[in-house]
Amino acid sequence: MSRSAGVDHLHRSGAGVLSAAVKIVTDVLVFRLRKLEMANMAAATSIAVTLGLAWHEVAWRTMFALVLNVLVYLNNDYIDVAVDLQAGNKDAHKSQFLHQNMRAALVAQVALLAMLAVAAFMFDHGLLVPLLAGGGVCLWYSAQLKRQPIADVMAMIAWGVTMPLCGVPLESMVGLGGALAIQLGLFSGVFECIQVMRDADEDKLEGLRTTGVVLGQRRTLALTRVLMVSSTAYALLVLHPAAAAVSAAALVVPFLPDRLETYWTRVKLIYGVAWLVICALTFFSGQSAGLIGSIGLVNAGG
Repeated sequence: MSRSAGVDHLHRSGAGVLSAAVKIVTDVLVFRLRKLEMANMAAATSIAVTLGLAWHEVAWRTMFALVLNVLVYLNNDYIDVAVDLQAGNKDAHKSQFLHQNMRAALVAQVALLAMLAVAAFMFDHGLLVPLLAGGGVCLWYSAQLKRQPIADVMAMIAWGVTMPLCGVPLESMVGLGGALAIQLGLFSGVFECIQVMRDADEDKLEGLRTTGVVLGQRRTLALTRVLMVSSTAYALLVLHPAAAAVSAAALVVPFLPDRLETYWTRVKLIYGVAWLVICALTFFSGQSAGLIGSIGLVNAGG
């Protein structure tokens, strides 16, 4: 092969990797949005709005959260590609394309990580917290923790706290912004418990030792109830009694062992309403109103 032909081949090869990387990122984004699996992005945006940030800051923080979500979900697909191909319960074409273009998937992850790091240093160093802590927890979860009982639930609580911090300025992370994020983490723990109960039979067949598999349905449900009580108590003591009253309704949702998807949906709906109540009351009052005290926007850096 001549030198010019070799250079042309490298150019075509590089363009092919770039094209595949773009398709892989697009596939991840579309697939996860279709499955409504980027709720923490909406959570980050809602926190930013609640804290009274300027619209342009809300916009770029939302974009940061979107890119971070794409990165962590792409990494999850990258790690699980062999399992996804065998399971057949995900988009088969997407998994096959990823499997055939693993180099491009790695390039995409490096590029997304670089973009996020640059954005954090340019706009707000506080964004390094969700990038390193939130992204790090997700990578660890995908690689190991989702196969370890109790650790899977704890990881999702940490994920639920750290990922929405995309919407929180650095100075607010130890104030109102951080307090709001903790509530989301507790909700996430409940969701994860219900999810591992729902997936227990499938996970057991795959040899996974999740909380749902190891504890069984009865004890996992007990853990779910404990986290529900904790979520409501936190809302009552730290954020607002009205939100706690809404959150408490999750405790009386009928548990249907053979209809866990319905149970999960109802609990998510209740917590969604509770979160809207928290955001609205905090936004209009400029502070939380928990029984043990209030946290104001001034203290939060707003």
